[in-house]
Amino acid sequence: MSSPTPQDVLIGTEGIRLGAFMKFAGILDSGGDVKEAIIDGYVQVNGETDRRRGRQLQIGDVVTFEGRAFRVQA
Repeated sequence: MSSPTPQDVLIGTEGIRLGAFMKFAGILDSGGDVKEAIIDGYVQVNGETDRRRGRQLQIGDVVTFEGRAFRVQA
């Protein structure tokens, strides 16, 4: 199975935390849903599962959730 083509999400800064990025990008609507998805291991960053909401994302990182991919862009 191939990886989905990432959708670019412009954040306007050099970095953003994973939980905040997921809400900002509209991946999930509520902070509670974001927290659950991350803790339960449904979110990948650059192809690896990451269970830390506070993980600092950098420009170019790709977040994948439920078959959709989103790339952090300044």
